[in-house]
Amino acid sequence: ACENDFTNIDAMAVIFGSPGLFRVYDVYDLLHERMKSCSKPVYPILPSIINVSDEIAAFLEKGRVNFPDEVLFGRALIKVMNTPGPAAISKERPAIDRNAIRKIIDKAAAGYLAPSEVAALLDAAGIPRAPEESTESSDAAVKASAAMGYPVAMKVIGPVHKSDAGGVLLNVRTEQEVRKNFDLLMKIEGATGVLIQKMFSGTELFAGAKGEPGFGHVVMAGMGGIFIEVLKDFGTALVPVSKAEATDIIRSLKSYPLIKGIRGKAGVNEELLAEIITRLSALLEAAPEIEELDLNPLLGTPEAVIAVDARIRISGKQTK
Repeated sequence: ACENDFTNIDAMAVIFGSPGLFRVYDVYDLLHERMKSCSKPVYPILPSIINVSDEIAAFLEKGRVNFPDEVLFGRALIKVMNTPGPAAISKERPAIDRNAIRKIIDKAAAGYLAPSEVAALLDAAGIPRAPEESTESSDAAVKASAAMGYPVAMKVIGPVHKSDAGGVLLNVRTEQEVRKNFDLLMKIEGATGVLIQKMFSGTELFAGAKGEPGFGHVVMAGMGGIFIEVLKDFGTALVPVSKAEATDIIRSLKSYPLIKGIRGKAGVNEELLAEIITRLSALLEAAPEIEELDLNPLLGTPEAVIAVDARIRISGKQTK
């Protein structure tokens, strides 16, 4: 009747359970045949996963799937309903220096790239970053700090998780502090140098990407700090990411009011953040060897969005 008589019904949910007093293979066989012959989707909800486990197992062996209860089925429908449709394919790409990107990637060894290589890739992709300089002596660190202007941030080079190792020192304001902090950072296991970086302030943001076999790269973006670590407030999209998709990611965030600005607190330049997401996508297209990329944090103000920390890991197999 649902198949032939009701044009306003698009699909059917069949709920069937059994106390297990006798075998009911025939019911599941019939359900399987009707799912093959019916032109409308049939969703099996089979709650008796213990009483008739053998029959359900035989049903699943035919290549079927089932929901163990209607609550999970309802949640699945909601997720499908709220999933946006396929993004329109856009041929527009931001201008990047592909040759410079390939030159860096082709020469790089597998693993995490050196800060100088990361900086060069961001520059080639047109992603704004804080001025920085790698130093290997306290004198060089003092010279770099004075050239940039205090206050500066000092970050250990070597350990991947700098913050966890106590390798990030902020608001360094004097030559004496630079020398003292340089010695402290170089005592951290694995330290090979100290990165001097101009201090900036703003709302903490996050953008990153991860390679997924069979899919390409997934780009993620959202608020940084507690919002990414605790609340998991971020959006995703598959490369290539258009400007429209980047904007949708930003506006889908629960914390989007903070980007707009709330209760007198300055917001973030949404246009520039979306631009960085699309440039990140273009970088991944030019360098598919990138397995992992983090821009965390980005600092955003109404005037600018700047990457103040970044790490990039590439695979051992170089494939253009």
